[in-house]
Amino acid sequence: MPTNSQLSQQLRNLKLSGMADTLDGRLRQAEENQLAHSELLSLLIDDETETRRNRKLLRLITSARLPANQTLESFDFRFNPSINPVTLRELATLRFIEKAENIFFIGPTGVGKTHLGRAIAHLACRKYLTVQFLNFNLLLSEINNADITGRQESFLKPLIRCDLLVIDDFAFKKMSAVAAEYFYTLVDYRYQQKSTLLTSNRPMNDWMNIFPDPVMANAVLDRLAHNAHQIIITGESYRKKNGLKI
Repeated sequence: MPTNSQLSQQLRNLKLSGMADTLDGRLRQAEENQLAHSELLSLLIDDETETRRNRKLLRLITSARLPANQTLESFDFRFNPSINPVTLRELATLRFIEKAENIFFIGPTGVGKTHLGRAIAHLACRKYLTVQFLNFNLLLSEINNADITGRQESFLKPLIRCDLLVIDDFAFKKMSAVAAEYFYTLVDYRYQQKSTLLTSNRPMNDWMNIFPDPVMANAVLDRLAHNAHQIIITGESYRKKNGLKI
């Protein structure tokens, strides 16, 4: 009869580490509670399933480049009365992703826009949806690198296909003609197919000015604004009052 350690190694060889990790405990539980073989097997399968879910969630969060601590649970709604908790709870259902709708968080620096963007991205990952989170400046830098190195397709593909694309600090600075072309392609492919979340310190009527061509600006912004939830946030900066990192 194989020992527990031998069984554990066999499970690991089959890449069933979730079952291997809990094998000793489950065998003790089965003996103490006189569980049937089928009950023990069901518990071990549950352990493996949970382990795989946790691994997938970690991969999604890592791929999205999200910090672990900025979630909706950690957001202090009491600080800023301009943020409606009911509205946020509705967005937190992620039905907007099912409908391929967009979200804009617009307001001055430090009022919680980035935290909320990351929090919704976290919720999407927990539903095992694919997410990409980029700062606008980083996006422009990566566009430039992709154009120089000829990696246009491999760069755009994950951004086009992800269930939720979050661009933080949108419209922070002007785009080059090349960047604007890439951005138009990205927005056009995602239009009415996938959801995009933007945070911005600038009001929407300033967004036109970051594009080199007003015709392209109109085309991009019209697609982004269609079916978008526009959340205007006002108030004092968290950083100034509490020294918190948003």
